[in-house]
Amino acid sequence: MNLRVRATMSMILSTVGALLLLPALGGTARSTAAGDVVEARPTTVYLAPGKLLEVPVKTWHILYRSTSATGAADVVSGTLLVPNSPYPLGRRPIAGYAVGTHGMGDQCAPSAAMAKGTEAELAFVSLMLLKGWAVAVTDYEGLGTPGDHTYMAGISQGHAVLDAIRAAIRLPEAKLSGDAPVVVMGYSQGGSSAAWAAQLQPSYAPELRLKGVAAGGVPADLQAVADHLDGTGDFGLAAAAGVGLDAAYPELALSSYLTPEGAALFDDARDDCLAELRSKLAGRHLSDLTTTDVMHRPDWQARLRENRLGAASPRVPLFLYHAKGDEIIPYGVGRTLRDEYCARGVKVLWSGLPAGSHVLGAVEGGPLAIGWLANRVLGLPALTNC
Repeated sequence: MNLRVRATMSMILSTVGALLLLPALGGTARSTAAGDVVEARPTTVYLAPGKLLEVPVKTWHILYRSTSATGAADVVSGTLLVPNSPYPLGRRPIAGYAVGTHGMGDQCAPSAAMAKGTEAELAFVSLMLLKGWAVAVTDYEGLGTPGDHTYMAGISQGHAVLDAIRAAIRLPEAKLSGDAPVVVMGYSQGGSSAAWAAQLQPSYAPELRLKGVAAGGVPADLQAVADHLDGTGDFGLAAAAGVGLDAAYPELALSSYLTPEGAALFDDARDDCLAELRSKLAGRHLSDLTTTDVMHRPDWQARLRENRLGAASPRVPLFLYHAKGDEIIPYGVGRTLRDEYCARGVKVLWSGLPAGSHVLGAVEGGPLAIGWLANRVLGLPALTNC
């Protein structure tokens, strides 16, 4: 089955899957607004494999309504974590946490990883929980729910982050306030999602009391990142982005431009997790797997421009950080985003980290980002180095 047919079927399955949830869930399921909770069930998350080191907080696996990249209603899954102890300083803050690349298959979803004790980014989530914040972690569109994951479709990802926060507020059992201060953080795919949440929030979720957004290792320009990854060991990430954009925008018709080998490889990528994506497609070139220069077709160029960050102005302070030795997302891509936001008058604090790799950038920058967000929660002045 080719990619276009499967993408169309995935969209149908996503819609049907959402509808099938409705009869069993009573009054809550009849809600239709973005951010409304479709289903919530208590769950448990672990810091280590084998269901070891249970995180001692109240936790729910949630299904909530969101909006696709093209404005269609969809249902997204995620995890909400709330500390057991009361928050001593007023309304409990809510953090929207956007994870980095996990893969394309439902088994790769952050909610699945947290339940198994294999979610590395739970280390950063735990730092937020220790501050008394509630944390809403989205799985993104199609990752943990019917349909293909719209990987790197930034508009969809930004919606998913904002609607996870809305769902947290609307879940009665969580006892969170719509007047609570809100912050957002993410790195890599999550950095893109966090920045998109910042750009979209004024028009899409203006009721949220967003105080600041921290975004690291941001793949702000998908064209530039894809060109950089072509032929490298991480080409699988570019291929996955192609599959994700095709799922978000079926008119792109990716399968129409793939060679037989390309069709097999891209189709296989649709349910792979990160390690498989990297190993199966390492060193490949897009030109060897396609029959035309797909990314420079007018329809692809239009969607790539639509999903390029920096063309709108967030209304909250931003902390942007990027590893100088980042081998996956070029340092210049992050620096350009910083320059564009600064030119628009956005209050940006930029940090070029000495880290020698993409992963080390997350390790070095994560604690800095959380500390910066904590100052936004407290209402302290935000510095800028634009």
